[in-house]
Amino acid sequence: MSNTKFGLFDVEKSSSYGVSDDIHEANALERLSDDVPRSKFAKLWAIVEFLDKYGVEAHGIERVPPDQRTQTSPLAPFWMWLAANMTISTFSIGCLGNSIFYLGLKDAALTIIFFNLFCTLPVAYFSTWGAKLGLRQLTLSKFSFGYFTSQFPIILNCIACVGWSVVNSIVGAQTLRAVSTRHQIPTAAAIIVIAIGTIMVSFMGYRVVHLYEKYAWVPVAIIFVIYSGQITRFTESDFGGSGTVEAGDIISFGATVAGFALGWTSLAADYTVRMPEDMSSVKIFFWTYLGLNLPLILVETLGAAAMTTFNQKTTWADAYAENSVGGLLGAGLAGPMGGFGSFLLVIMALSIIANNIPNMYSLALTFQNIHPYAQAIPRIFIVIIGSVVYIVLAIAGASHFEEWLETMLNILAYWLAIFSTILIEEHLIFRHGKWTNYNPEDFSDWRKLPLGVASFVALACGVAGAVLGMAQTWYIGVIGGMIGDPEFGGDIGFELAFAFSSIIYPPLRWIEKKYWGY
Repeated sequence: MSNTKFGLFDVEKSSSYGVSDDIHEANALERLSDDVPRSKFAKLWAIVEFLDKYGVEAHGIERVPPDQRTQTSPLAPFWMWLAANMTISTFSIGCLGNSIFYLGLKDAALTIIFFNLFCTLPVAYFSTWGAKLGLRQLTLSKFSFGYFTSQFPIILNCIACVGWSVVNSIVGAQTLRAVSTRHQIPTAAAIIVIAIGTIMVSFMGYRVVHLYEKYAWVPVAIIFVIYSGQITRFTESDFGGSGTVEAGDIISFGATVAGFALGWTSLAADYTVRMPEDMSSVKIFFWTYLGLNLPLILVETLGAAAMTTFNQKTTWADAYAENSVGGLLGAGLAGPMGGFGSFLLVIMALSIIANNIPNMYSLALTFQNIHPYAQAIPRIFIVIIGSVVYIVLAIAGASHFEEWLETMLNILAYWLAIFSTILIEEHLIFRHGKWTNYNPEDFSDWRKLPLGVASFVALACGVAGAVLGMAQTWYIGVIGGMIGDPEFGGDIGFELAFAFSSIIYPPLRWIEKKYWGY
């Protein structure tokens, strides 16, 4: 296997975690004739060249050609998404079913199962694209949105990656604070601890990310099993509303669950670009789908169950009121199990790192898609800057966790429904599902990409659908207000966003392709 064209790693011939003795990524990237002005950041690239010797990934959004892909296990995406979702962030989503929408355990569990099984389908599907084309997810979006309109999903994904890191860090900090009632770690310090762990792995790059995620889920899964044993005898299943009011709550909670599951669609292909081009798409799809749904369904349901224990365990309700999700976990672990339970709680808090890693790693790759000058900035420095930004925001917003979480999840569901719809329709309708109808090297040439008018109009119409169907604390849409309790409505924003964009895009794209040619 040759590794001279792009200087990518050959794991079998490596001497330092995938780095060969004489060829390094940084040097190879500097020799590329891709009109990326890396020389403008020569001092930064000098640092990257040094770190490259120790296994730090220099590669950014540049295509990974088929002969340079060495990740041969189809199980890689399974471990990746199993660990990324086997965290207390996932647990907190389940808690919202009761704390915000007042659903009983049965209704919450059924909602969790249905919306996860449906909304993880595009994530698993997009994971197969990375292996086929060797391009990152937001880079791939340019073949559907066009060069200029793709700036909208690119910027939105940057915001989403930072936003997720903020709410994840807050729930992790809450959990660390719940370890002790006497000597609580300051919220800011707890957030910084989590950020340092995230930076260490996402800084290193693709292979270390996969290596970490392969094992990070194990202790967390064991602790969740222990926790479930602690709370089972106190759970209740008959709490919740009825009739149209409950229907509105179920739909709104479903939108929240969808936002979490769909959140990975804009990152999916980032973690399969080093898999062989001839790897079975069925295998990649299956293992990704399974790796997503096992933790999403089980851990979210556990969170929903934990919220029904308050009638029998009023002290747990007090712990939740003081430290939110972290307090609830601490009540079931540190409370009955003492020092050992506190130790388990620390591990649970640090589990948030596994969820933050994809956000920070993909933030850098997403940002590089903005412009060739952005691509010229080494990935590792974008990771550092992004981490500083989310640390500041997390410290500032630590007291508004649930409000931030619910709002962000629903908004994510809106735009990611549009994003997924346009990519899938472009691939199946206009490229006939054939990878030969893509030229991966054209991702930076706006003349060889769609004009972007069709995607822009479809995006705008999808947003209009979301506005009509949303039901947020700060705004209730015309249609959303017709569902359930008129005061709160039922959120069908992501369903209408999907419907509007899916109807508008095909005819406009047909006209655009006819006259533009791409």
